[in-house]
Amino acid sequence: MSAQDSAKMDVDEATIDEFLYSRQLYVLGHEAMKPMAASDVLIVGMRGLGVEIAKDIALAGVKSVTIYDPEPVTVHDLSSQFFLRKEDIGKPRAAATISRLAELNAYVPIRLFGSVFNDFGPKFTCHDPTGETPLAGMIVSVAKDSEGLVTCLDETRHGLEDGDYVTFTEVQGMEQLNGCAPRKVSVKGPYTFTIGDTQNLSDYTAGGIFTQVKMPKTIKFKPLRESLQEPEFFFTDFAKFDRPATLHAGFQALSQFQATHRRLPRPRNAEDAAVVVSPAKKLNADIDEKIITELSFQATGDIALVVAVIGAFVAQEHLYFDSLESLPAELPTEAECQPVGSRYDGQVAVVGKRFQEKIGNHRQFLVGSGAIGCEMLKNWSMIGLATGSEGVIHVTDLDTIEKSNLNRQFLFRPKDLGKFKSEVAAAAVSAMNPDLKGNILPKQEPVGGTTEEIYGDAFFDGIDGVTNALDNIKARLYMDQRCVFYRKPLLESGTLGTKGNTQVVIPDLTESYASSQDPPEKETPSCTIKNFPNAINHTIEWSRTQFDNLFIKPAQAVNAYLSDPNYLENTLKYSGQHKEQIEQLHDYLVGSKPLTFDECIIWARLQFERDYNNEIQQLLFSLPKDALTSTGQPFWSGPKRAPDPLTFSSSDPVHLEYIIAAANLHAFNYGLRGETDPAIFRKIADTVIVPEFTPRGGVKVQVNENEPVPQAGGSDDPGDISRQVSAVQAMSAGNETEPVARKSRNPLYTHCGER
Repeated sequence: MSAQDSAKMDVDEATIDEFLYSRQLYVLGHEAMKPMAASDVLIVGMRGLGVEIAKDIALAGVKSVTIYDPEPVTVHDLSSQFFLRKEDIGKPRAAATISRLAELNAYVPIRLFGSVFNDFGPKFTCHDPTGETPLAGMIVSVAKDSEGLVTCLDETRHGLEDGDYVTFTEVQGMEQLNGCAPRKVSVKGPYTFTIGDTQNLSDYTAGGIFTQVKMPKTIKFKPLRESLQEPEFFFTDFAKFDRPATLHAGFQALSQFQATHRRLPRPRNAEDAAVVVSPAKKLNADIDEKIITELSFQATGDIALVVAVIGAFVAQEHLYFDSLESLPAELPTEAECQPVGSRYDGQVAVVGKRFQEKIGNHRQFLVGSGAIGCEMLKNWSMIGLATGSEGVIHVTDLDTIEKSNLNRQFLFRPKDLGKFKSEVAAAAVSAMNPDLKGNILPKQEPVGGTTEEIYGDAFFDGIDGVTNALDNIKARLYMDQRCVFYRKPLLESGTLGTKGNTQVVIPDLTESYASSQDPPEKETPSCTIKNFPNAINHTIEWSRTQFDNLFIKPAQAVNAYLSDPNYLENTLKYSGQHKEQIEQLHDYLVGSKPLTFDECIIWARLQFERDYNNEIQQLLFSLPKDALTSTGQPFWSGPKRAPDPLTFSSSDPVHLEYIIAAANLHAFNYGLRGETDPAIFRKIADTVIVPEFTPRGGVKVQVNENEPVPQAGGSDDPGDISRQVSAVQAMSAGNETEPVARKSRNPLYTHCGER
């Protein structure tokens, strides 16, 4: 890499908008975002495929995108180029596209033509060959021998493979491993692997964490001229083992046809198709002539759905793609595929007029209009789904648009923040294809047992199918159940990081979504989250629970009590945890109820002391740092790490941020006006008299998930509970509290632990 290239890669992490790219950063990390943010991309051609690639690259956050296409817009382009409008016909494609493409991401300038050509060359360095999150785990021993056998904790498999590389941290005794160069792994079992000779190292004592290292991999890319002569095929569908070679010859033959028929760049009839087949046979005598003929005819049209698939791949990969299975069972005649001056001519050229009419009169229900939902609606608008007199698209989503959505939910813009997703998405695709106006109906009601009067018999009788674009299993299972009951086909879809999954469910032909289950996700025991966290997901889960317990659940319980005259009676009668609920109500309405914002700051300071000092002192009192197990081994070893209490300091930015966030959220619950001046918080927090904490004896700590969960403290005296009920009733008149939802647009929320 040259010095100039290195300079381009030197992107400051602070310049990457973490609110916009939060989901992408979670998947890829800053190291992968840096080269992306330093990349200048040229895209030649702004038809359907070109704009799909440009859209994905712009959303990903490259440095700049330059587009080139001087050809005039035709009505044919409207079938797949979603940034073109009817009024753009006759304008240069790139010029008509640039302003709408630029709206996607303010950080990515979009420019017209610049003369550049680049390829990855014979020695391209790939820094992350798999895109997966690096593996990490706890170790319990390292043998001092010629092989260096590493034994991991038996709670989880290490997941490594032969040839992987790892580094080590926090190893005690054999400290030379800490920070050493990556060591190559040879897997010996699910919990063991070797790292090579360790005989010259000190004796291993305890502890240690291994972390997988993504080693750079050099990949050789052939020039296009060589690849055309000696292609290397990557097979993704072994039912079509001979298809890549056929398509390779077919696409070259099409290029020759275009070069010799410049006024007729695409085949239009059987005679033209025969002209394509002949040179293809010369390139590969074993090709299937039928496939080449079909390829020739389909070259006259564009299908937005296929363009979307190829565009997403081209943004990252390179492949040949065919989807002949998507054609109508009864193939259209040549006459049915002739253009009529419609925006759907590009699609009619492939599927025919009769099938286009079926598409136009289709009735579909889309559940969710987030990342997948936006792509679905865009594709449907391009193909003319539900644009006929009988067609309709119902789309429901109860969520509103947030800034982090803009990175991948491309129908939304900054001006749409706070608006309902379904309404904005419906309006956006209606602008792409005015034929949809009046035929797409946005809703905000979620699917579930409480809305079956909305999505009941009449509703399902009025649709032909359902598409799930959901983010939770419960709703997926519910919609699957409804589709089975009403005998409606279902397209199920979902994403996880860079991975995606789809499932087509057809009555009487396939199994339903609920017929098979994914392996249950391994849940972290509550005792680990509370007392022995050793991974970032443990601390995230702890902070989510704390947030709910402090700012959401108590306020919701109080509001339920205030709105239901029988709440206390029902709680005492039916709830097995009535004591805790009554104490919670009493504390919220009586014990911790603030009258001024200063009291909110005091509450936050005491809450900090309880969670980050007192609780840790209590844990170390019950399990001292030198505690031993029943077998005489150190208790604080492996994944169990002895914590240290925090001493509050208002000069520590993290400590003060906690006080600012907690005090403002507490005030928000009670309708008090907040503050943001750090000096005010620092002044009051430093004057709070914090009671001295004395650890309690006899407190049982849950060490593993098989042990019973210790019950929270508090009085079991019915008289105490009765007095608390009376106090709650006395304080409740005229009170109403506000739960702080995690999706609240309260700007002070950004200080909290979930940022």
